[in-house]
Amino acid sequence: MFMGEFQHTLDSKGRLIMPAKFREALGAKFVVTRGLDGCLFGYPMDQWEQLEQKLAEMPLAKKDARTFVRFFYSAATECEIDKQGRINLPTSLKNHAKLDKNCVVIGVSNRIEIWDETRWEEFSNVAEESFDEIAENMIDFGL
Repeated sequence: MFMGEFQHTLDSKGRLIMPAKFREALGAKFVVTRGLDGCLFGYPMDQWEQLEQKLAEMPLAKKDARTFVRFFYSAATECEIDKQGRINLPTSLKNHAKLDKNCVVIGVSNRIEIWDETRWEEFSNVAEESFDEIAENMIDFGL
């Protein structure tokens, strides 16, 4: 399980250090793709394979399903962590998440998310303001 929040910076070559706490769970190779809310999603290979199975079951006749699958897969890339604990993200993913220098890597259960620091702060501030209301709505999900 991934949890926690870690601040890191992209180096001059666009490489990002993965938090030491996440490296073992991510494995030698993992998949990073476009995420929701302006971030990137990163999945260990076993989680990616489970997600692939679910996406393969989406109805091809539904335009939203086709669009989502195309958008999600077209940016997906396998990443390897180098000996210094860094990954190299493609320009298309850095552009999607507006990653420039300061980043935040967070753990979200079965995946990691990579955020631009400013975007993460904005998202966090809005979420914090409405957290109690959101929590009340979670009762519908059995929490």
